Amino acid sequence: MAHLVGGVAASHSTLMNTDFDRVVDRTSAQAFRDALGKGRSFLTELKPDAIIYIGSNHFRGFFLDLLPAFSIGVGKVAGSGESGTPKGQLPTDQTLARHLLEGLTARDIDMAFSIDMTIDHGITHAVQHLSPSPEIPVVPIVINIFAPPLPSITRSAALGRAIGEVVRALPGDQRVAVVGSGGLSHTLPWPDWRHPATEQDRFLVEAWLNGRSDWQRYEAQRRELIRSADAVINPEFDARFLSAIAEMEASELAATFVDLDAEAGNGGAELRNWIATRTAVGPADVDVIGYWPIAEWLTGMGVVTFASRSS
Repeated sequence: MAHLVGGVAASHSTLMNTDFDRVVDRTSAQAFRDALGKGRSFLTELKPDAIIYIGSNHFRGFFLDLLPAFSIGVGKVAGSGESGTPKGQLPTDQTLARHLLEGLTARDIDMAFSIDMTIDHGITHAVQHLSPSPEIPVVPIVINIFAPPLPSITRSAALGRAIGEVVRALPGDQRVAVVGSGGLSHTLPWPDWRHPATEQDRFLVEAWLNGRSDWQRYEAQRRELIRSADAVINPEFDARFLSAIAEMEASELAATFVDLDAEAGNGGAELRNWIATRTAVGPADVDVIGYWPIAEWLTGMGVVTFASRSS
């Protein structure tokens, strides 16, 4: 049987590459970079043959013309290359991806799929900073985080649980790790697409609908909106969430954080990716490497590792 050997959950920010110079003198920013290095070292020690990345889409690979709750890349996978992240084709394990698609569907997880998927910094930041080697194949799973109605926390946990079951049911000795990318608490200046109230809102909804053929046409203004936004970080919530993910059984998390979006912000909705990762790994020794609220990046930044007890 295959082995799900462990996982990492880590924050990302669209500004952590491009605007690092704004915080280069901050010990918190360097500490977060060092924590990512520890996450990479942890994954290196696990010796994964492939890594499943559970992340979000920021309207560069998926758009409002068609935005599924859960989707998996089962063919070619390319990074969009924005925010200083990897661009172009990435190595993939299509056999693992297609086994996952079939196994998740059989377990009543309704998965969309793509044989030519584009992923953005919601996953490629993690590939860039956490993968032990650029040759390790990726299997991307994208959860809809920013276009409500969002999948429930319960469904996101069920997705993770099913990922663990499918991997462990595979024949052979393949070693698979899981990485969840996103969070912690943060709020982006993004509207609910159903109720755009201002000219800025309408610009963003237009970009999310029409950017498929040329998202770069909207990129400069989008980035200025991000850079000019006020930081809305909830360190108290982040501390509570990190404590819970370290101490609770995976099955308890979904019941505890039913309404995490209200406390953690629209960007904190990405913690679905952390919960799915945690439930995929199952029983684990958990290490919260660290947490730093970095206002210049608008986000509470943290890194956690999960060493599987059953691999």
